[in-house]
Amino acid sequence: MDTGDTAWVLTSAALVLLMTPGLAFFYGGMVRSKSVLNMMMMSLGAIAVVGVLWVLVGYSMAFGGDVGAGLLGKPFEFFGLDGLLGKESLAGTIPTTVFVAFQAMFAIITVALISGAIADRARFGPWLLFAGLWSLLVYFPVAHWVFDFDGKDEAGNVVDPGGWIANDLLAIDFAGGTAVHINAGAAGLALALVLGKRVGWPKDRMKPHSLPLVVLGAGLLWFGWFGFNAGSALGANATAGVTLVNTLVATCAAMLGWLVVERVRDGNATTLGAASGIVAGLVAITPACSSVTPLGAIAIGAITGALCALAVSLKYRFGFDDSLDVVGVHLVGGLSGTILIGFFASSAAPAGIDGLFYGGGVDQLWRQAVGALAVLAYSFVLSLILGYLVKLTVGFRVDEESEVGGIDEAEHAETAYEFGSGLGTRGGSKPSVAAGATAVLEGSNKS
Repeated sequence: MDTGDTAWVLTSAALVLLMTPGLAFFYGGMVRSKSVLNMMMMSLGAIAVVGVLWVLVGYSMAFGGDVGAGLLGKPFEFFGLDGLLGKESLAGTIPTTVFVAFQAMFAIITVALISGAIADRARFGPWLLFAGLWSLLVYFPVAHWVFDFDGKDEAGNVVDPGGWIANDLLAIDFAGGTAVHINAGAAGLALALVLGKRVGWPKDRMKPHSLPLVVLGAGLLWFGWFGFNAGSALGANATAGVTLVNTLVATCAAMLGWLVVERVRDGNATTLGAASGIVAGLVAITPACSSVTPLGAIAIGAITGALCALAVSLKYRFGFDDSLDVVGVHLVGGLSGTILIGFFASSAAPAGIDGLFYGGGVDQLWRQAVGALAVLAYSFVLSLILGYLVKLTVGFRVDEESEVGGIDEAEHAETAYEFGSGLGTRGGSKPSVAAGATAVLEGSNKS
């Protein structure tokens, strides 16, 4: 065990957990004031459901011994983390429990991301049911495909086979472009189709109710994302340094790319556009941060920022109500970042692979494309099935009256903002006008 590596991954795990409350602020600010609490609760609910499932069976399904063909780990091999708590249980140079905690945060944020596609209209209980089912049947298997690398002995022989994308396809996904963003984006598209359009969409503008909350959320996401990407080096080392720098500059370039598109297309560079560009850049560099140079990171960020700014309008053209642009940012951004590795990868970066622009031909490009499309197809089909299953059994969407009147009150018996009458009432009764006048006169007499 290396104490420096352990300290860094512990810190990174905490940073990644912070991303989910950050996402709650980001999504919460983008919806109308009558549904902000429901939006935030969907992120908080994801933490609760996925956290428990991860310890029970999720870690085993993702990182347990492969049951065959690189598709799934043994679900009950480490049930309740059995056998992983001793000091001798290591994942590389860190305790296995630290790796378990770090990967748990990835599972949590992935599920929470989906919720933005169905803002303003989803019931909270059925959302938790979907979150649990989706984690078990979609995220945990895909995490095995992408993140579980073969275990080898000192002679280089494979003694613990891992997932097919990581080990057979050899696609590069350093921190989750496929397993997190394409996965969540495809699920968001499926649920948007299952639940249908919001009442009044697209005729009503449905503007964000609090842009300061959106910017706060974007800032927390960016801060936490350094743990997301640089923490995936699983050590305090040179790879962590490269991935952190690439995460910074790609995000800066993506924000600029988004704002340029807005300025040219709409005549204004907006605060919402800047925040959205930040997230698009973070999404794009996630799979690529270990395989490109900082110049490649800038190119990937700028291209993806512009692409996502254009892609968010696809929902109007095709008529699906992706409320908070999960498809336009996470699916399109995840596809862009994953596939552009095939062009911009450089052997000067830690991954040591050359892409098309660096003399590597199309070998890595086709691997990236196959991995991305496989996760997209699997997630979309399973999410569609699970969404309809929840809809037809317990009902997924609130009724129209609750949606129009305010989903926060209907689902949680709360409102985000309470404004008092300012009359200084006591015991729940209002003072009469006469009583108020008497108080004023008495005050003037005393003075």
